[in-house]
Amino acid sequence: MRLVRFSADGGERIGIEAPEGIFDLSAAWAERTGRRLHMEEAVGLPATARELLESGRGRPELWTAAGAPLLAPLRPGKIIAIGRNYKDHASEQALDPTLEPVVFAKFTNSVIGPGEAIVRPAFVTEMDYEAELGVVIGRRARRVPLERALEYVGAYTCLHDVSARDLQFADKVGDKQWVRGKSLDTFCPLGPALVTSDEIPDPGTLRIECILNGEVVQSASTADLIFSVPYLVSYLSTLFTLEPGDVIATGTPGGVGHFRNPPLYMKGGDEVSVVIERVGTLTNPVVDT
Repeated sequence: MRLVRFSADGGERIGIEAPEGIFDLSAAWAERTGRRLHMEEAVGLPATARELLESGRGRPELWTAAGAPLLAPLRPGKIIAIGRNYKDHASEQALDPTLEPVVFAKFTNSVIGPGEAIVRPAFVTEMDYEAELGVVIGRRARRVPLERALEYVGAYTCLHDVSARDLQFADKVGDKQWVRGKSLDTFCPLGPALVTSDEIPDPGTLRIECILNGEVVQSASTADLIFSVPYLVSYLSTLFTLEPGDVIATGTPGGVGHFRNPPLYMKGGDEVSVVIERVGTLTNPVVDT
């Protein structure tokens, strides 16, 4: 099931993408419960969402034509990002794989949706691309054992961890801290949909690519992750509670622009896509300010 947020009648709705269009899950939910539906709730209740979809197939007033403007599928409570989680990405930096996940954060002000512009501020000269699989938590997770970790995943999405390398590598406290260079406005495109976890029982076998101006600049498989999705969910849940709607950015493969010779950075006029098998394609233009 593909859950989306879309614009309709001057407001925002949650829907289910289907061959015949977008089913207005928000309206069907309100009819049944009298309450507003939040995406975190929809992700955690896929069976209820499917039931409402089936009951609404004969009601045209609950459907919007395919192609309605899509928004970022959710606004996460936390965006927990993992650094250097592909061997080829560690290798291109001349670094050994880490013994534990490298954890940092992206702030929610950085979230935008499909088709929205990634904005390069004038003070950023080295804006890099990073295609990543986003893992959306579906239920509250605290100290989850590894063998049960996938039970706490609600959905998957495409995530673009845009990075201002000049800011990122200028911040040196101890080793380095990356939040400033990772959390500028528009630096976390998400979407276009949340694909519920029952559609992807094994997130460790997905092809992932980044395409910049029609050229494939990153290409790998999530099988190449150093720390798998179940491991990350279990590990992170021992550090802090994961709440429904939190997003884990699982790391990017090799091929990022900063470590190419010569470097390849995004600039105004570019178009960049994150493509993940069975999850979708997230495309955004780039503009300069």
